Amino acid sequence: QVQLVESGGGLVQPGGSLLLSCATSGNIFRFYDMNWFRQAPGKQREWVAAISGGGNTNYAHTVKGRFTISTDNAKNAVHLQMNNLKPEDTAVYYCNAHNPLISQEYWGQGTQVTVSS
Repeated sequence: QVQLVESGGGLVQPGGSLLLSCATSGNIFRFYDMNWFRQAPGKQREWVAAISGGGNTNYAHTVKGRFTISTDNAKNAVHLQMNNLKPEDTAVYYCNAHNPLISQEYWGQGTQVTVSS
């Protein structure tokens, strides 16, 4: 069983930055692709960023150039550095671990990010 715990959310002004972290229950990055998703009020959950076990990264076009996903193997954590935040980035952000080969997927409980002046 994989456990994921997000932290780092909060209130920030437009143009500001936040660092989200997702603590995992072990060194799972060799076996799982790690993703960040977000869900704004009244909207469907949407994918934001991904990092593979090999370190390849991908981003939604809405955040590309502003957000950076990374893993810290020593701390068993995955991070999402968010810069130049916009009000439309306001959402609950979720950490996700996914292994499509064995159809296993795990979610964290989410952390709230609010971008407002």
